[in-house]
Amino acid sequence: MTYVVKEECIKCKLLDCVEVCPVDCFYEGKNMLVIKPEECIDCGVCEPECPVDAIKPDTEPGMEKWVEINTKYSEIWPNINQKNNPPPDGDNYRNEKNKFEKYFKENIE
Repeated sequence: MTYVVKEECIKCKLLDCVEVCPVDCFYEGKNMLVIKPEECIDCGVCEPECPVDAIKPDTEPGMEKWVEINTKYSEIWPNINQKNNPPPDGDNYRNEKNKFEKYFKENIE
């Protein structure tokens, strides 16, 4: 088992999870974070820290897409191990649906 970041993180990216991760397995894209599955030690400390419920174990139903996304982009995006400033308008997107299709950005530019 590993943990993955899902759609709820897009455009919110609050970074509370980054501060508690003991192995620095988070990677930062333009508008979301991902977890590198090979580095995650399955401790679960990040999951309750996420205020938008964007982190789940890969064993939950429907997580296949998110495992692929986390795996792919953790190889491309830079590692993040400190909390920086979240997007100023993140609260505006907190409860929005279908954020992946609307807002996902593949690169960090």
